[in-house]
Amino acid sequence: MRAQLAWLLVALAAPAFSQPFSERPEVQAFIGEVVERHGFVEGELKEVFSRVQRVEPALQSIVPVERPSWDDYRAQFVNEPRISRGLAFWKANRTALKRAEKSYGVPAPYIVAIIGVETNYGRNMGRFRVIDALSTLAFDYPPRARFFRAELEQYLLLAREAGLDVFSLRGSYAGAIGIPQFMPGSLRRYAVDFNGDGRIDLSRSAADAVGSVANFLKEHGWQAGEAVLFRAKPSPEALARYVDGSVEPRHRIADLVAAGLELDPAPRSPEALGVLVALGAEYRVGLQNFYVITRYNRSALYAAAVSDLAEALAGRLQSAGR
Repeated sequence: MRAQLAWLLVALAAPAFSQPFSERPEVQAFIGEVVERHGFVEGELKEVFSRVQRVEPALQSIVPVERPSWDDYRAQFVNEPRISRGLAFWKANRTALKRAEKSYGVPAPYIVAIIGVETNYGRNMGRFRVIDALSTLAFDYPPRARFFRAELEQYLLLAREAGLDVFSLRGSYAGAIGIPQFMPGSLRRYAVDFNGDGRIDLSRSAADAVGSVANFLKEHGWQAGEAVLFRAKPSPEALARYVDGSVEPRHRIADLVAAGLELDPAPRSPEALGVLVALGAEYRVGLQNFYVITRYNRSALYAAAVSDLAEALAGRLQSAGR
């Protein structure tokens, strides 16, 4: 019911427009701003937006829905098909993953797990033209218009810098691109040419995807050699004091333990900072690297699923003696 109400409100706030995007005042204002800031040719941008099409599924998918249970969410990503495909991806890209570990300090299991959660190893990269999805959300979804207008601007810059036809790239309903699902701003800032062919291609180059994910995590503060999270058995005191919905590690592990928290495995440093998160009936304590994963997707469920998939992949590889 809540999701239906949310969609109704969006539909009322953003009625379907029969006129081309290029004729809408807010789009014309955006074009003027982009021309002034970046030297685009106004006529060329007007031509682009005259061809942009509204993507109704983007508006339907962006509406917040009831959060799934942790068990249901985890089961989507930590399962036998995803693990098997992850091991195959790992085997096929072993050289790139080893180099990424060395260059960025991010272990291969976490790189593979993020790619697995994001697109099932490139199987689900999205079917919408990026320019259409971003434009639809930038001008027809008021709750996050500012964010998507910024990403639309980044996409226009990306296309110009790479010499791409703005209509050529396809991605998710939210405009995320390629095997690792980078938004245009992240692609411009963190994507790398990891196969050395002189260009960045996150849609077709697994090596570029591997290096880009690792670089993203490093640039957001990944701590090489440190843990991601601990499983936790909290006391009533710890639950009351420390579970507040945050994903940012702000409490000393020693203080969490003093409040009655039992951690598995035992933490190496009691002075490290952690955050106690509730995942249904389960609890975890996330460290700095857990927080870094939430910079990719700002959800404790997401970061925990990535960590569990990484653990399953590493365990399966170890048991196979590889």
